[in-house]
Amino acid sequence: MQAKACHNIINIPPKLLPPAKLPSTVAMSQLTLPSHVARAITITTSPTHEVYTPEIDDTITAFWDYQFLFVSQRSEATEPVSLRVVEGSIPSDFPSGTYYLTGPGLFADDHGSTVHPLDGHGYLRTFEIDGSTGQVKFMARYIETEAQAEERDPVSGKWRFTHRGPFSVLKGGKMVGNTKVMKNVANTSVLQWGGRLFCLWEGGDPYEIDSKTLNTLGKFELIKNSDQVEDKKISNSDFLDVAAQILKPILYGVFKMSPKRLLSHYKIDTRRNRLLIMSCNAEDMLLPRSNFTFYEFDSNFQLLQSQEFEISDHLMIHDWAFTDTHYILFGNRIKLDIPGSMTAVCGLSPMISALSVNPSKPTSPIYLLPRFPNKQTNNVERDWRKPIEAPSQMWVLHVGNAFEEIDEQNGNLNIQIQASGCSYQWFNFQKMFGYDWQSGKLDPSMMNVEEGEEKLLPHLVQVSINLDTKGNCTKCSVNDLNPQWNKAADFPAMNPEFSGRKNTYVYAATSTGSRQALPHFPFDTVVKLNAVDKSVQKWSAGRRRFIGEPVFIPRGTKEDDGYLLVVEYAVSTQRCYLVILDAQKIGEKNEVVARLEVPRHLNFPLGFHGFWAPSNSGLANLQKIESKCKDSWSMMKDNMVKLGQ
Repeated sequence: MQAKACHNIINIPPKLLPPAKLPSTVAMSQLTLPSHVARAITITTSPTHEVYTPEIDDTITAFWDYQFLFVSQRSEATEPVSLRVVEGSIPSDFPSGTYYLTGPGLFADDHGSTVHPLDGHGYLRTFEIDGSTGQVKFMARYIETEAQAEERDPVSGKWRFTHRGPFSVLKGGKMVGNTKVMKNVANTSVLQWGGRLFCLWEGGDPYEIDSKTLNTLGKFELIKNSDQVEDKKISNSDFLDVAAQILKPILYGVFKMSPKRLLSHYKIDTRRNRLLIMSCNAEDMLLPRSNFTFYEFDSNFQLLQSQEFEISDHLMIHDWAFTDTHYILFGNRIKLDIPGSMTAVCGLSPMISALSVNPSKPTSPIYLLPRFPNKQTNNVERDWRKPIEAPSQMWVLHVGNAFEEIDEQNGNLNIQIQASGCSYQWFNFQKMFGYDWQSGKLDPSMMNVEEGEEKLLPHLVQVSINLDTKGNCTKCSVNDLNPQWNKAADFPAMNPEFSGRKNTYVYAATSTGSRQALPHFPFDTVVKLNAVDKSVQKWSAGRRRFIGEPVFIPRGTKEDDGYLLVVEYAVSTQRCYLVILDAQKIGEKNEVVARLEVPRHLNFPLGFHGFWAPSNSGLANLQKIESKCKDSWSMMKDNMVKLGQ
């Protein structure tokens, strides 16, 4: 069977390609990097089916491979497709359920425009795993957002991009005066809650999806329901309110921005059975202040509480944390770029060029916001407006876990946060994924650094905060989560049953660093870090194979008793595989439980975030595990009290 996927084009000078293998659609241009290597990759699609495997050196191979992580896939699998097991088997004790993975599916239209991966239309992939039969069925569909309906012709199937999106500039569409900035593509994360399935994006309402057919049911106005409970706004109002009132009709009316922009990262409080989400105000993108609202819902989407906090700092938050008593924000400081904002408003540069990182201070602000203001653990309400300045400047990307413990002897509160963060010197709004909006090409070297600069890259850290009984911070430290692993890493994951309480293990996507070119990104390895004894175990996908975010599936009561799901992108053969790892055997020869192959014509681009939803039988097993974990946790706390610890 021939592949039906639409592939990208790499700009490699013809002298580097054997004549017999030179695709007729390869675009030629003047390129830099080393003199013999193509630096940039265009993501203009082409119907070529040929797989070129260069036999020159690792540099050429690495740059060639990167393009296949961003191959537009226009085909959909609207009916379940059984996946072939190519290694191992699905164990009979595997908890049945569905793994949902979302991310962009399309990067180029049929009229000369390309978009940043973050602006690519949402493409939902599902893997339904039946432990009793050992079968896995695959489906994939585009999320029918308002932007998708406008940009795709339902008759011809042709695409014409009309929305700019925050990170892109249209070459084949309207540039100047294009106010269609907020392109909600629902491509960032996926959630199942209260028996309903949603795809989320950074800055708009989630889209509800039929979990069986993957049909899009429409927008779900989650925040609108917050009228049921009156917000408790804790603010520090000043003259900026006047500026906000001026900006609102422009942003809401002209640029069609949602007043409350939902973040794509949510949290689940398993002990209270609550969904926690967070929003920010659209106008704060341009003002030196930040308003954040937190909402807590029960399993029926009944709003239980909401709180709005006004912070006198210009911040951008992508991910956040919570504990029993706090919402925790790592303040990524930003500033308004005046020249960039002028070109952005005119449509001559991406809207995100209106902002830039602000490394003006050598520290990182951490805001501890009271989750239950009237129920402070130490009976003292500290001034949450005053951030704790962590003694390290870092841009926080993703949070794995956060938990707190009370010292029974002195009543002090110790808070621990496990996260991934990078340097302000490395993070750049206009270079994420190596996308160059001016050329519409990908330059993967942007995502890597020179030898000796590895600490600038994303890596895993543990932040420790100690508060005395008066709420004063007596200690704040930032250290490597595990000093035995100093490679670039991101997407920290853990056993969800330990969310919000002390955990030992953290799993993440990382790189071996063995590639001569692009040694740090894309990721090719899953690492298991022990935060207690500092041991390290890892599994690598192999040469010219990359991975996305790992997801943990509990199996028993022990923290690492379970499976890890990860998608493997075998770019050299243009194949995707679902890999199941035994979390307790990472680093051993039999760590791979099963590897399943996605048909080539359904090969898909790099996904962002996923979600594991147990089936009814799997849910019953999970509830048993959760009950045992809670019992063990209660017994441990009782024993600690008895021992006077």
